[in-house]
Amino acid sequence: MIWLAGTIIRIYRQARFYQIEEYKSGRYLRWALARRDRWLPARPAGAWLVGLLLALFISDAPGSFVPGAVGVITGLIAVWPPDEGEVKKGFKATARAKRLLGAAFVSAAALAAVALLVIPRLPDVSDLRLVAALAAGFALWLLAPVWLVIGNLLMTPVEAAFRRQFVRRAARVLDEVQPTVIGITGSYGKTSTKTYLAHILNGRWKAYPTPKSYNTLMGVCLAINNDLAGDYGVDYFICEMGAYIPGEIESICRLTHPAISIVVEVGPQHLERFGSLENVARAKYEIIKALPPDGVGVFNWDNPYVRKMYERGYPGTRLAVSKTVNPADVPPGGPRFVASDIEETLDGLRFTVTDAQTGEREPFVTPLLGEHNVTNLLLAAAVAVYEGMPLRDVARRVRSLQPAESRLVRQMTPEGITIINDAYSANPVGAAYALRVLSLHQGGRRLLITPGMVELGPLMESENRKLGEIAAAHATDVILVGAGQTGPVKTGLLAAGFPPERLHVVDTLAEAVSWYQNELRAGDTVLFLNDLPDTYSS
Repeated sequence: MIWLAGTIIRIYRQARFYQIEEYKSGRYLRWALARRDRWLPARPAGAWLVGLLLALFISDAPGSFVPGAVGVITGLIAVWPPDEGEVKKGFKATARAKRLLGAAFVSAAALAAVALLVIPRLPDVSDLRLVAALAAGFALWLLAPVWLVIGNLLMTPVEAAFRRQFVRRAARVLDEVQPTVIGITGSYGKTSTKTYLAHILNGRWKAYPTPKSYNTLMGVCLAINNDLAGDYGVDYFICEMGAYIPGEIESICRLTHPAISIVVEVGPQHLERFGSLENVARAKYEIIKALPPDGVGVFNWDNPYVRKMYERGYPGTRLAVSKTVNPADVPPGGPRFVASDIEETLDGLRFTVTDAQTGEREPFVTPLLGEHNVTNLLLAAAVAVYEGMPLRDVARRVRSLQPAESRLVRQMTPEGITIINDAYSANPVGAAYALRVLSLHQGGRRLLITPGMVELGPLMESENRKLGEIAAAHATDVILVGAGQTGPVKTGLLAAGFPPERLHVVDTLAEAVSWYQNELRAGDTVLFLNDLPDTYSS
């Protein structure tokens, strides 16, 4: 019973990681088995072994309570929950998570009940019952990850029924409200583009974007059912669509039926899940294939994979944007909206937008940082102009834009230290632009705090090494969080001649924060680049 209590606690704690891995049993088990201390921590294993040996050694001692007492004490030592350390993303007790936990708890308790029934009936030979009891308890605790997987399997038909009901309800809401649906996808940049487009369109119409990074089928349904239901004044529903496997975007499109689709970027983000950039491109193209023949596709011309989508010729109405093409030399059938004369300062971005179809030109001024945001703004502007908003009105709305959450957000601490929060995620393109923003701050030390980049598949080591090489040119100090995954970043920094005494490696983000609070002064700048979930802790 002691081991069962410990198992319940361990199941609950493991559920946080299962949730981070989006209830994908394969991914969760690969994570759990990747390191011995995740599936077999030293203290429980050691306490169990010591308890077993002691109990066997003293089993013949006077007083039958002695072996049992040893088992109780060592069992308590083994299952006592350890300190979890730094927790970035706590467990969310959603309805699904509660059902999962309930099924997992019942599964574990069922095995414990079987053990309690069987063990007393074993032959009273030597220490057989004692060994069986200790083995059963330890196995019960050791299999905590398996109980979660079993609980998920048991709940699969239940969850499928809930999902069908949830999707049907969302479809009814869309049918009743009948907004124009704008779908947005991309390896990165989709949340920022969605945020900017909603702000621009809200200057003339009413646009509702999916909140935060709700970009899965269930996340989109949640947004529709909670926020869009009954709001008949919504003109545009801007739907961010993410994908970890082929078919996910297609399923969201079957629900939402976009009339306008935007493809921002195709890059190595989540490459380990897709295997190749070609597979990523195929998954993103699902948002274009879902358009009706009279729909509108909007493409980033500067990305070669996205340009190939544009060149496939579907749908008939296609808009492309570019920040690299000269407005005076736009090729036939090339991008319609082009940015030129791009300038970036601490006050934000300045550039000129040319509509190659009409010849109209407008200066854009925005407090947004990061040159990659020029592309995001062009994509948003293309949609707004196509829908009937004059380019000058778009430029006016751009002036009051604010960055999306945790995406190059600048703030000043009471101590006069500038914080640049780009912690939502990191990709090779965005990271390079973020470091350029850091280098704009020339008044003091420039500190980079990063755990590196993940989910880049076979490119992870080379891209993280490049990150270190680029960082060496822009940062005066670097703190790497987690020695394991940041090894290539460190290699790149040192290969580029970065001073070793200016490089620090810590175990947790809290240590990095403590360092800068103690070491930096007014006028210094800190860039937080990426914040990995707890499953990447090393």
